[in-house]
Amino acid sequence: MIGAVDIGGTKIAVGVVDDCGRVLARAETPTDAHEYSNGLAAIVRMLGETARAAGTSVSGIGIGATGPVDPIGGEFGDVDFLPGWRGKNLVRDLEQNFSVRVAMENDGDAAALAEAGWGAGRNRARLIYVTVGTGIGGGIILDGKLYRGVDGAHPEVGHHVVDPSGPQCSCGFRGCWESLAAGPAMVAWMEKHAPVGYLHRQDITAKRICELAQQGDELAAQAVEHEGYYLGLGLANLISLFTPDAIVLSGSVMKSAPLFMDRIREVIRSGCRFVPAAKTELMLASLGDDTNLIGAARVWHYRFS
Repeated sequence: MIGAVDIGGTKIAVGVVDDCGRVLARAETPTDAHEYSNGLAAIVRMLGETARAAGTSVSGIGIGATGPVDPIGGEFGDVDFLPGWRGKNLVRDLEQNFSVRVAMENDGDAAALAEAGWGAGRNRARLIYVTVGTGIGGGIILDGKLYRGVDGAHPEVGHHVVDPSGPQCSCGFRGCWESLAAGPAMVAWMEKHAPVGYLHRQDITAKRICELAQQGDELAAQAVEHEGYYLGLGLANLISLFTPDAIVLSGSVMKSAPLFMDRIREVIRSGCRFVPAAKTELMLASLGDDTNLIGAARVWHYRFS
């Protein structure tokens, strides 16, 4: 039984996960981005509560966390969303509190491990996990192993450039994949192209755009086509670079995947001539809303089992 900790910019989820990837108990709380000590106290409390609810004790603790982290040393890096957590070592602090081994990875890598081990990507040696929501992130599994870059770094798949004349991104470039294909990019496109008097302009969201497209709204359909095009470009780049067995798609935007998949596949077919792109399977994540918690537990299994 592994204690699982999923740390995001807005909430922290904690649970107990068995060795088949089933979440037996869970709890969550808003993230205190500025006071690490408050976050640590909440995690310790929720780990205790969920273990009691599951009627067990935990054999170890796995963590999936937003932003850059040091997976070996256990420290948070320069995390934009969690300024009060920078340089803090959650691995060491939880080891001291629970006297068990603790492992941490970036949440995209954790989710990739979950889908590769217990989800849609089972038995695929070369897998890329991509999550499309407020941003675009993911993780890469090559020959069954989590890919790490220099100094153990996590590849930022959402920040490769697909249009250098595109929108400015916080990464420093213009037109990176995230700036053109994440949920806020859909909203920005709608706001730019909506005519005066467009009835749905106020408080528009990516989810609402998808709903309007399903209802036959012409402008929303154009936004969906634009989104599918740029999603397809980014995925085509990943296929050309890595020629994986499968790409697993997740995130809030991909909850409306049927709206995008035909356009994505059309874009991939239009390029990628020099690799067997048709043999890369595009799959939807299968672990649902608990993917990140399951991924956190999988981090522990990957590191210590």
